[in-house]
Amino acid sequence: MDFIILTGISGSGKNTTLKLLEDIGYFCVDNLPPSLFLDFIQSFTRNDNQNQKVVLSIDIRSYKTAEDFHNLLNQLQNFNFKILFIDSSDDVIVTRYKETRRKHPLNNNERIIDNIRQERLYLSEIRKKSNYVIDTSNMSTRQLSKKINDIFIQNNYFDNMIVNILSFGFKYGIPNDVDLLFDVRFLPNPFYVKDLKCLTGNDDSVYNYVMQYEESKTFIEKLVDMLKFLIPNYIKDGRNRLVIAIGCTGGKHRSVTLVNNLSLKLNNLKYNTIITHRDIDKEGNK
Repeated sequence: MDFIILTGISGSGKNTTLKLLEDIGYFCVDNLPPSLFLDFIQSFTRNDNQNQKVVLSIDIRSYKTAEDFHNLLNQLQNFNFKILFIDSSDDVIVTRYKETRRKHPLNNNERIIDNIRQERLYLSEIRKKSNYVIDTSNMSTRQLSKKINDIFIQNNYFDNMIVNILSFGFKYGIPNDVDLLFDVRFLPNPFYVKDLKCLTGNDDSVYNYVMQYEESKTFIEKLVDMLKFLIPNYIKDGRNRLVIAIGCTGGKHRSVTLVNNLSLKLNNLKYNTIITHRDIDKEGNK
């Protein structure tokens, strides 16, 4: 039996993911009461269901703490399953809730962002234990569908290796959890271009400005070439997480652009990337 536990941050796209998995032949169940988990899975271990593909989607409604989730995993320890975790950036999730006007499952009369942060705290350990993590922040449904197909149909995916790519500003300090760090302050700075100063590397005009230079293209080319060598060797060594930081002066223009570009190229190589722009919203960035 092909058994997947689907979970993640509310508003990140779990429902869409569940529908996509259903489209490729999985039997999908959403928000099953925890007391029924074991009986549900056992029903699919009978001989006539051995080839069944099953997804059990659970979220913060089913468990309130990491301990609750670990208890669930202990119940299922005799079954071969993988965990798929769907995530998205806080600002994207807030926007989605505003557009749909839905309540967060942890709705306790606090701000949406507070609910999201509380949920992240609950699920932080679960995320670390996940076999696959998909960040939908910058994904269309079509791109998410391709990612799902890459993982569960083409089997063209690196299990247990999550590449976190972080942009930051040196003026705000160097991140302390970095494996590989790169300084791109040698590139021309859009901060000094009047029409680009107040924009970020997430804007096309800034992105195109930075990437028009041969130095930027060469940097990315050489970095990708190095990572194509390093990542498979990290996997052989048992590593399941790699944090790459790219820094410029303020963490708003050059580093953001290059992180976004690097993520696209690594995704094309079938690596699972998570983007974090640490300092993009700080005032007075360069």
